[in-house]
Amino acid sequence: MTRSSGSVRMQQIMDIRAALLASLIAGLVYLVVQIVMAVWLFGSTPWVVLRWQAAILLGEGVLPPPAGFASLPILVGLLLHFALSVLYGLLIAFIIHRGGLLVGIVGGGLVGLALYALNFYTFTILFPWFFAIRNWLIILGHVLFGMLVGGIYEALEVEEFVPVEE
Repeated sequence: MTRSSGSVRMQQIMDIRAALLASLIAGLVYLVVQIVMAVWLFGSTPWVVLRWQAAILLGEGVLPPPAGFASLPILVGLLLHFALSVLYGLLIAFIIHRGGLLVGIVGGGLVGLALYALNFYTFTILFPWFFAIRNWLIILGHVLFGMLVGGIYEALEVEEFVPVEE
C-alpha cells in the first residue's frame, strides 16, 4: 500500500515481529493437528510426523518402524519444522501484508495451497518418501497453516510506513 502525505509518497513495510509470531503460532497449530491426525486417524505414534520431517536432513533411515520416541530425530524434526514454518510464514506475510484481515486469511490459504504443491510435487523428487503422505488432510493442513499465518499476522501487525524514494 502506498499513501501520499503532501508531496511525499509513503509505502507500508512488513511487521517482522508480527510475521515471526504468526509463523510460530501457525507452525505449532499445524504440528499439533498433524500429530492428532496421525494418532487418531491413522493409529500411528505421535512421533512419526517429526520423523518424516527429520528424514529430510537425517535420511530415510529414521523412517522405518519402530517409529517411537528417539531424541535425535524428534529434535531435528522440531527444529526443521519450525525453521520451515518461519520461512514459509515470512513469505506469506510478505505477500499479504498490505491487504487487511480478509486478504490475509484468504490469501494466506492460497499461498498455503501453493506451498503444498511445492512441497509435495517438487520436493518429492529429492525426498520420495513424502509421496506416500500426499493426501487431502495434508492439503487442508497447508491451507490452514497459510490462513492462520495470514490472519494472525494481520491481527498483530502494527502498520508502519516509510517514504518512497523516486
